[in-house]
Amino acid sequence: MAAPLRSFCTTVLKQTTRQFSSTCVTCAGNKWRLEHGLARSGSEYGPLTDLPDWSHADGRPAPPLKGQIRRQNQREEFAKRAVYLNAEMDEGMDQWQKRKNNERQKEEHLRSLMLKPKGNLLLKNKK
Repeated sequence: MAAPLRSFCTTVLKQTTRQFSSTCVTCAGNKWRLEHGLARSGSEYGPLTDLPDWSHADGRPAPPLKGQIRRQNQREEFAKRAVYLNAEMDEGMDQWQKRKNNERQKEEHLRSLMLKPKGNLLLKNKK
């Protein structure tokens, strides 16, 4: 009776064991590449990903690959968005400057409408 129970327990334990790891997952060299101003991984950009894999024997360039076309489109979209956001930021700054100038002009206008000192107070303010 004990032998079948032991074999049953060992088969159940073998089926339910899971691999468990408490180490953090990081890409090798990620920190070094970021510290040296490079991409996070070696396959994000650079000559290995940007240049064609082959060329014709007579010197004609190879047609671009799907990944190269995709990366080029992504970069173009990113550049368009950067230009758009930059223009939007410039427009916002211009509006802010105009608003500040209008407020300053209103304050100066209100100061000019205020009553001016007369007599002795005018002479004291000039000294």
